[in-house]
Amino acid sequence: MTSSDRVLVVEDDPSIRKALQINLQLEGYQVLAAEDGEEALQLCNQAAGLPDLVLVDLMLPRLSGLDVIRELRLRDQDLPIVVLSAKDQEGDKVLALSLGADDYITKPFGLAELLARVRVGLRRGKRQRRQPAATGKTGGRIQIDLAGRRLLVAGEEVETTAKEFDLLHLFMGHPGQVLSREQIMERVWGEHCTLRTIDNFVLRLRSKIEANPETPALIETVRGIGYRYNPER
Repeated sequence: MTSSDRVLVVEDDPSIRKALQINLQLEGYQVLAAEDGEEALQLCNQAAGLPDLVLVDLMLPRLSGLDVIRELRLRDQDLPIVVLSAKDQEGDKVLALSLGADDYITKPFGLAELLARVRVGLRRGKRQRRQPAATGKTGGRIQIDLAGRRLLVAGEEVETTAKEFDLLHLFMGHPGQVLSREQIMERVWGEHCTLRTIDNFVLRLRSKIEANPETPALIETVRGIGYRYNPER
């Protein structure tokens, strides 16, 4: 089996790093390996450029996994980033996802599950890169610049995380349509995140775009199903 896909493994535990490298190579992937965050970014700076997917631990020497995620997300909004971590608290997962990670796997993990998530991440990354470039979408007071990945509210730029921007883009692309939490999970996060994570991101997005977040008019909760985006008229 051969593949042109390159996977960067960032893991300070030598045994885990070696096992991941061997098993990914057996699946046909080209594998780069780094033992800390600084080495990971150095590999990404080399002539070959960014990999097609990154597997990164959070607790790394010299430069943390969160810092690696921040830097890589600045360089490429579509690069699939999968976290591997022994930290299993929801707050850790929400923080990693809010900074731009696409998926979060808690150690110890099964090899079959890991490989499945790698395949999902690579498919999602390729699908996003195939999407035609667009200048923007508008919903009256709310505008998004897709090329620059900027959110404008009443003409003022409002800072968003990568996932917040992707979530709003999804909503604005389906005005008046009820999107289930499962649909949102698949289209924004891939196959793996908690439903509470989605709800938390919706709350944060409302705080940035709603005139009154306590009584949201744009992102409406459809009880028992998900959410509906109601564009301003």
